[in-house]
This record gives sequence, structure tokens and C-alpha cells, in this order.
Amino acid sequence: METKQTKPTPRTPSSLSFDRRRFLVNSGKVLAASSFVSTALFGNALADAMAPETPQTSPASANTKPKLAPKLADDPRRPQFHLLPAANWMNDPNGPIYWKGRYHMFFQYNPHAAVWGDMHWYHSVSPDMVHWKHLAVALAPTPGGPDSEGCFSGTAIVHNGVPTFLYTGVQTVPPDRAATDATLRDGNNNFRETQLSATSTDPELRTWTKRPAPVIPTPPKGLEVTGFRDPAPWKDTGPDGKDIWYMAVGSGVKGKGGAILLYKSADLQSWEYLHFLHAHDADTGTAASGTSNPVDSGDMWECPDFFPLGGKHVLFYSTQGKVLWHTGTFDKQALVFHPEQSGILDHGSFYAPKTQLDKSGNRILWGWIPETRPVAEYSASGWAGLMSLPRILTMSPDNRLRISVNPAVEKLRQREQKLTLAPSKPGDKELLSSATLKGACGEFLCTIKPSEEPFTVDLLNPIDPHDKETTTTQASFLSIRYSHANPKELIVDTQRLPITLAASEPIEMHFYVDGSVIELLVNNQSAITKRFDYPNPTAPEIAISFTGKLQDVTRLSLWQFNPISKNRLTT
Repeated sequence: METKQTKPTPRTPSSLSFDRRRFLVNSGKVLAASSFVSTALFGNALADAMAPETPQTSPASANTKPKLAPKLADDPRRPQFHLLPAANWMNDPNGPIYWKGRYHMFFQYNPHAAVWGDMHWYHSVSPDMVHWKHLAVALAPTPGGPDSEGCFSGTAIVHNGVPTFLYTGVQTVPPDRAATDATLRDGNNNFRETQLSATSTDPELRTWTKRPAPVIPTPPKGLEVTGFRDPAPWKDTGPDGKDIWYMAVGSGVKGKGGAILLYKSADLQSWEYLHFLHAHDADTGTAASGTSNPVDSGDMWECPDFFPLGGKHVLFYSTQGKVLWHTGTFDKQALVFHPEQSGILDHGSFYAPKTQLDKSGNRILWGWIPETRPVAEYSASGWAGLMSLPRILTMSPDNRLRISVNPAVEKLRQREQKLTLAPSKPGDKELLSSATLKGACGEFLCTIKPSEEPFTVDLLNPIDPHDKETTTTQASFLSIRYSHANPKELIVDTQRLPITLAASEPIEMHFYVDGSVIELLVNNQSAITKRFDYPNPTAPEIAISFTGKLQDVTRLSLWQFNPISKNRLTT
């Protein structure tokens, strides 16, 4: 018997006995955590976040409680053109899919508070991947079921014309069976992770019917896995020439390192384990890392994605606080992936990505942009996390990934403002742009032809040199440095971004600024996402500053963006 999920059963805040945080804040630096810990770690911050503004209605509702909505709509740090839920916590994108003329996005969501816990699948829909409308929650934990402690990450596909979810469910394992039954043991909790499925006959994908039993109930026999989650299926041609489904599952082997497990199926219900699709080199395992969390140590690779692109195949996985990409060849006879090129997908606050095909067949990348604010601060704010802008993936001639923001985002632009640079006071070597971005909502484009003279570029809130009353200093929200001595990299804050320039090719930097986030893409080669903050109750005006040879700057433009919602997507 299958269970049909229309209005998910609410779970009270008192039922939340654990929390998984992929990121912790320490002196402003984001550290990978991805662990389950007691909610006692949050102390009063968690209690304050859950009361009195915890939504009391069913989590099927995508609307915020009336008392909270005005607060969120007026929060200058809350983005105006990125996707995020109406309130509370979000993390991994799940199952983005183009279906019947609309783009559907599902993602991890806590309906009770702006901290991790009680994972549901939120649901939003868009005609263009830019303008979004919230719908009811698509998946919620089933009490007593294999996902009773959370509906974790997964994928949406279409099989025989039927939209289908494959996802990970989590269930608590009693202590006396933890050693044999738990696939996630972090020192605080013992959980069984199983792979589950649900289908929908609703043309709007609002309602889903769960298969009550797991499609993969246990990891492969004989493997002491460090995790078992985040299924990523794809349809392909098997060695016999017939259509078949393959599926990658994030995992790892204790003391040897992360691994991606490979399964096959003809019907999405009966799965056969084959072998590792790709795995850490056994000679460089991480057993001596000194951490109990296998994701932190690299012993667990989570959130895999595997797909063809430009005549090659691409593999993503997330571990140790970053997302790694590999391009290479998928041997369809041996069913093994052979990496040829690799790198970091985004050098900043970006994790657990998922891809989809758009209506034109382009490969679209989405990622979770986590918080870097202290837990007490973001839990009290009523929201945490957002989705990245849609990015198009292509393959370069040397088989490296190329990344660009979807041109659909350009429809948010107001008129282009072509900027000039001049010192704010006589003799100052730092040059400031002639106009500023208002409300931290828009885009900068800066193109520089590198020369032997180094340069710096900063996004900052300029200080009026004539204001003798101000006691603040001119702080940079994002700083970029380039030197001809190291022509294959940019230093962005403390991160090194690799770039490869052809002869006479300029450095082109796109900055997308939204409330408290900056997405920077450089020459469609490297990306870094940064969360930034400010002390004032209003969003700062943001200027570009430049130090270097002025003649090297060949273009400097600014666009204000029109918000995608009148109230920061709070309804």
C-alpha cells in the first residue's frame, strides 16, 4: 500500500531532537560541519527562534505567520532577487525539474524555525528560473516511516511519463542496533539512511505518493560506509544497448575516504549495486583526521551529481566544506568514471549543488548559499540560507567547466549606468566609481586589461570625505587583487581563484549583489560567493573602488535590479 501525501502532518518543535549544520561560524570564517548535534547547542537562540514566531499552521503552507512577514519584508539583508522560502531555514536544492512549461524547485526546509531540523521538501515554481511563486510543501516526514526523522536530499526525474522523486529518508536507530544498522554515526546520534521514492500524477506537482518501503534499504554488504545518502539517478544506454537507469549515491569507506556508489535499475524500484563510480585513492585515506564527522574529514562525499556535458561527463560531490568537480570519460562498458580535469566549483559560501536541464537543453546549476552569521543572529532573524542564481554550465576546449549566470537574470536590469573612476580627494591613489548601487540590489560589470602594474578592486560603502561627523571607516565588502607576477590567479579576500587568459584577453568580473550576498564570476572560469554584513538597519550604497593603472579599465557598468517580489518572497 502506498501513502498519498497531500497535506503533510505537522511536527511540533518539541519533536526536534537534533540538528545538522553544514556550516559553523568561527571568527567570521565558515567551517564545514555537516553534523547532527543536539539542539542544546543552540541554547536560548533556538528557543527564541521557535517562539513566539514559529508558524502554527501546517507546514503545507508556504506563507509566513502574519507577525513575522513584515519583519522579513523589511530586513535589508534578506535578498530581493534570489530564491528562498517565505521564512525559516533552507539548505540543499532538491529535484529541480522543467515540467509542463514551468520550472519546479524543491529544497530542504525546516517549517518550524530558522535553524536546521525536521527536513521537508519546500516547493516553488517559476516560468523563467528568475521569478518565483511559493507552493505547498511537497514532502514531509511520515511518522513511523523510513523518513520519520527527515526527508533528505534527492532528485526529480521522469520515468514513463511519471514525475518521480528519489530521495534519502532518515530514521533513528536504537542504541543496541547502532553498530549494525546505523549508516550515520557522528558521536551524538545514530541514523539509518535509506533511499526512497515518491511519484506524482498532479500536473502541478503539488501532491506526491510515497512508496512506503525503501527502494534501497541498506548499503552494499561488506562495506563499512561512512554515510549513504543523496541519490542522483540518470537514464542511459547500458552495455547491451538497452535503456537503463543508473544512480549515484554519496558515501565513503571508513579509513579509506569518500566514494560514490553506482547502482542500476530497469524500473526505479529494484536496484542492483555495481561498484564505485569513483572513489578516493585508498593510499590517501583520512582515518587520522581527528574528527568524528566523516564529511569534515573527507571520508564521506555527499550530494553527488553526474551528467554528460560537451562530449565528456561531469561529477560533483560535496565534502570538507567545498564542492569538487571532475570532468572526464565515463566508460560505458566497465561503468567507471575516469577523471581528467578537476577543480572547485565555487570558492565561497556555496554547497550541495544540483543540476537540471532547461527547456532548451542547457545544463543549469543551482547551489545552496549558507549563512555565515552567528547562529543566534540568523535564528532570531527568522530566515537562513538562499538559493544561488541559475548558472549555465558548458565545457571548454580543454575540458574544463565554464560557468555563467543564466541570461534570463538580465531581464531584472534597469538601464545601464556607465561609470567613471576618480579620486574621492586630490592625490588619492584609490579611485571611486561615479555612482553607487542602491539598496544592495543589482549588478556590476568590470573589465580590466591586465598589464605589468598590479591592481585592486573593492566593493565598499564609500565614506563622504567632507563628512567630519562620521566615525566609521571605509570597509570593503569584497576585495580583489591581481599581480602580473601571478597571472593565473586572482586573490579574492583570502581565496585564490584560478584563471587562464588567452593573449590580450581581459579580466571580466560580474558581481551580483543582493542584500547580504555577492556572487562573483570571473571570465566564466571561476566563481566565489560571499555573504557580507553591515551594522546599519538599512542596506548600504555600494561603490566600486580601483587602485592601479586607470587606462587598464576598459569597461565599468552598473545595473540596478528590479526585485522579483514586492515583499522579499515572504508570501
